[in-house]
Amino acid sequence: MLSASSRSAFTRANHLTRSFATTARAAQAVQKPVLEKEFKIYRWNPDEPSKKPTLQSYKIDLNQCGPMILDALIKIKNEMDPTLTFRRSCREGICGSCAMNIDGQNTLACLCRIDREGSKDTKVYPLPHMYVVKDLVPDLTLFYKQYKSIQPWLQNDNPPAHEHLQSIEDRKKLDGLYECILCACCSTSCPSYWWNQDEYLGPATLMQAYRWIADSRDTHGAQRKEVLQNEMSLYRCHTIFNCSRTCPKGLNPAAAIAKIKLELATD
Repeated sequence: MLSASSRSAFTRANHLTRSFATTARAAQAVQKPVLEKEFKIYRWNPDEPSKKPTLQSYKIDLNQCGPMILDALIKIKNEMDPTLTFRRSCREGICGSCAMNIDGQNTLACLCRIDREGSKDTKVYPLPHMYVVKDLVPDLTLFYKQYKSIQPWLQNDNPPAHEHLQSIEDRKKLDGLYECILCACCSTSCPSYWWNQDEYLGPATLMQAYRWIADSRDTHGAQRKEVLQNEMSLYRCHTIFNCSRTCPKGLNPAAAIAKIKLELATD
């Protein structure tokens, strides 16, 4: 036979269970109505080379999905079509992996909010004017090769014994440059890069080139500028400003390129 304290504990547990069940039923009763939205996503499979790229449609209930485009892509892959291929990693706008073209704008899927207007579809493509590996995955081999060509690391002929000291003013010169995550949104929005990417370095790489030219701790500024002193590497930039308009981090590659041109002209 249960003691008085045991009976009391059993009664409380029973009440608590009924309370949870009531709460769950209430939550189901107020469930939001379906808000369906259509996503049209670029599909291409290298294993089927004779098959042309297509836009495949998927419909999602936005009330059962996170707020970002990347949430929709993950939901589609997890629940509807596991063959959909795209890059993603941090989901915080830091790694740059999920860069793609969304409704005509190069941006990061993890930072791009879904337009909740259900009657308007959303179109998702890989970054433009790049070779496609599969679906939404562009081939960034050349992009990273160009980045490597500017030697993006500190070079100092007389390194200090302990640390490189830098004034507050000199450190501020790097603001708006070092934050670049190399997502390639800016370079793949640039018409000059579309037509000349075999020789023109593009906004992302040139902004990083200036990041090291502007660094007071680096002593190879003259050599860095000499590499850019030709018709194609730098001067294919025609200040169209697509790069600055599309940067998901709010940076200004066009301004950095203009500063390189000014330094080369005044040296």
